[in-house]
Amino acid sequence: MATTDREREAMRRALTLARNGPRGLNPQVGAVLLSPAGDVLAEGWHRGAGTPHAEVDALSQLTPEAVRGATAVVTLEPCNHSGRTGPCADALIAAGVTRVVYAVTDPGRASAGGGAHLRTAGVDVESGVLEEEGRALLNSWLTVQQLGRPHVTVKWAQSLDGRGAADDGSSQWITGPQARADVHARRSAADAIIVGTGTLLADDPALTARQPDGSLYERQPRPVIIGTRATPQEAQVRRHPLPFIQDEGDDLPDLLDRLRELGIHRVFIEGGPSVASSFVRANLVDEVLIYLAPTLLGGSRVALADIGVETIAQQRRLAVSSVTSLGDDLLVLAHPTHTEQEN
Repeated sequence: MATTDREREAMRRALTLARNGPRGLNPQVGAVLLSPAGDVLAEGWHRGAGTPHAEVDALSQLTPEAVRGATAVVTLEPCNHSGRTGPCADALIAAGVTRVVYAVTDPGRASAGGGAHLRTAGVDVESGVLEEEGRALLNSWLTVQQLGRPHVTVKWAQSLDGRGAADDGSSQWITGPQARADVHARRSAADAIIVGTGTLLADDPALTARQPDGSLYERQPRPVIIGTRATPQEAQVRRHPLPFIQDEGDDLPDLLDRLRELGIHRVFIEGGPSVASSFVRANLVDEVLIYLAPTLLGGSRVALADIGVETIAQQRRLAVSSVTSLGDDLLVLAHPTHTEQEN
C-alpha cells in the first residue's frame, strides 16, 4: 500500500513532536495515530529514559476501542526489545493497530526488528517515509549506535609550517575572526569539549561557545579536562554554565564510554597537541578540522605531537571532504580513510 498524503503529513508532525524530547542517551522519537479515515487520533513523543516511548505515549491517550484499526506513524522503527519499558512493536499489536509507517530503521542490535515482528503479526508496515528528514533528526544518535561510542572531532589551528604556537607558547591568535567564529559555532553543535590540563593552565580557556558579539550560544558543550594536574579555583572553566568533568586520560575508550552513558554524542577536542595526538594515536578520531593560517612561526611548537608514526609506511592517511576559505584562513575538513578506521 502506497503512503498517503495524510501519512506523510503525520510524519512531518511526528518529526516536530520528536524535538520536544531531550537529546541524550535515548533517541528523540515522535508518533501520530491516525484513524482509518486519516484523522489524527492522538500524538506522543519520548520524554527521556524510563518514560513511555512515543508510540505508547500516544496509545495511552485513547480507549482500546478507539485504537483498533488505527495507523501508527512513527519517526523510528518501533523497538522490539524489553528495557526499562516493553517492546513498542508488541504494544502496537496488542492495541489492534493495523498499519505502521516509520521513517528510520532502528540500527540497534537488541532493539531492531520491530518492523519484521509487526509484519509477522499481520500488520501492514511501510518504512523509509521521509527517511532523510528522520536521519537528520537522529543524526548524532545514529552515529553513536554505529560507532558504539561518541563521534570524535579533533580541531587545531596551525601556521603554514605546521606550528600551533610560537616558541614562547603564545598562540592567540594564529587565525582570524572568521575562523574563530566558525570554531565557536561548531563548539555549540557538540555535546562535550575536551582539553588537556596543559592547555587549561597555559591559556585559561572558558570552553564556552560564544557568538561573535561575545554572548553565549544557547546550547553549550560540557567541558571535559584531561590530565592529573588540579584545575585552579580561579580558572574560567569553573564559571562555565555546565559543570566540568576531569579525567586522568589514561583510558580514552573508557572515557568515551562514560561520556556516552551521560548522553554525550559528539565530542569536540580542542587540544593541546598531546591530547589531540593521543586520540589520533588510539584511532578514536572520526573527523579532523585544521584551521590553516597564512603565517610562519618556526620553532618546536608543532600542532600535532607523537601519533605513533615511526616510518612513512605507518602514515595516517586522511580523505579531505572540503576546503573552505574563512577570511584569510583555510579550513580543511578531513576524516581518516576507511582502512585507518578499521585498524
